[in-house]
Amino acid sequence: MAEVKTEGQKLSEKLLNHKKNGWEEVSEPERRKIMKFSDGYIEYLNNGKIEREIIKESEEIAKAHGFKPLASYKKLKAGDKVYYINRGKNIILAVIGKEKLESGLNVVGAHTDSPRLDLKPNPLYEDTNFAYFKTQYYGGIKKYQWVTIPLSIHGVVALKNGKTVDVRIGEEDDDTTFVITDLLPHMGRRQMAKSASEVIEGENLTLLVGSIPFTDEKVKEKVKLNVMKVLNDKYGIIEEDFLSAELEVVPAFKAKSLGFDKSMVGGYGQDDKVCSYCSLMAICETEMPAKTAVCLLVDKEEIGSVGNTGMESMAFETFLGEIIHLCGEGTTPNILNRIYKNSAMLSADVDGAYDPLYSSVADKKNASFFGRGVGMNKYTGGRGKSGANDANAEYIAKIRKLFDDNKVHFQLAELGKVDEGGGGTIAYILANKGMDVIDCGTPVLSMHSPYETTSKFDIYHSYLAYKAFMNKYM
Repeated sequence: MAEVKTEGQKLSEKLLNHKKNGWEEVSEPERRKIMKFSDGYIEYLNNGKIEREIIKESEEIAKAHGFKPLASYKKLKAGDKVYYINRGKNIILAVIGKEKLESGLNVVGAHTDSPRLDLKPNPLYEDTNFAYFKTQYYGGIKKYQWVTIPLSIHGVVALKNGKTVDVRIGEEDDDTTFVITDLLPHMGRRQMAKSASEVIEGENLTLLVGSIPFTDEKVKEKVKLNVMKVLNDKYGIIEEDFLSAELEVVPAFKAKSLGFDKSMVGGYGQDDKVCSYCSLMAICETEMPAKTAVCLLVDKEEIGSVGNTGMESMAFETFLGEIIHLCGEGTTPNILNRIYKNSAMLSADVDGAYDPLYSSVADKKNASFFGRGVGMNKYTGGRGKSGANDANAEYIAKIRKLFDDNKVHFQLAELGKVDEGGGGTIAYILANKGMDVIDCGTPVLSMHSPYETTSKFDIYHSYLAYKAFMNKYM
């Protein structure tokens, strides 16, 4: 006999917000979809650890789904799939909608850069028969997490003759890796007495790259010379070429499934490549939207979205100017501002997941949890919402309905307790232009560490959220 619900139970179901772990409601066919989608994401992570690699990988995926370079079009019509690459570090993709551009765009924007170490302009030196690369850290890191782990080097060296040399060392099984050394505990009493931010000093994030001297008694820096000879033999570069190089040091770990149940993904750079992949796959599966759908994958978010490849640059306006012209709307007065005013955006950036090991810094009633779907932040910012995009209630209501109608699991949260957390995304930049914007991304454990963790359920529902938004948000 079925249990008769009390009046209180009925009211509770009707009035209270009961959020379950989404895995409890997943059918076996859905579980297979989630796992398969995450397999593609893991491959994406391993193929692209830095922004240049991610843009190349994203371009190949987009081309396989029918996207063509914007420059190849003389006129655009509904259903056309276009992309534009800015300096190898941004890609902007669009599927032209049936409505005029003036009616607005549905934009999902993520960033491709992640916290890391960059080589200094003059990185190579020798000390006591060791050769080292000096580095400068990029973005917010805990410096002590970057010592005694295997590291790889990725990037480019631009030569004076106009050629560019691609560098990727430390990823293959038979390849060499690098390390930043640390003091042994037997001699580390004073070091261990320091605060966590001072245990490893920034100038000591120095990469050990060699120890064999070049056999010539008349040479002073024999180990340095031998390292330079190895680089010259392999890449044809000289020490001066480091002046025009962009070489990034990242963890050499492979992204993999995590846990006995393989329910999670462990890997470097998931902030914000998880949202990059989900938004990319969402637009790749967008065919004939009512409004033009746009996917933005941008650079430099971790250091303020600055520079000519960050969201603050004019790259997006340049792209919009081109599609306005090719869609034949260039004669409409004030067209760009009209488009911005009528557009909506999901700022696809990760959220900090609730970690019971560090519960003291989280407000459990307002945190994102693994297994409950994509996380939305009405506001981010710092103390007192400083620097935040504070999304309008009316816009959030529309997004809630969109997600519910399309069976997207979502949660609304904030990043940490008041005066404990906070953070920044690209949301405010496009909100300042007149768009409705809310932060919407995958919850992450150990954010900004060399090995972050995400839930496969949340990854898949981030993708479903972006797909529903691009195709159906009005």
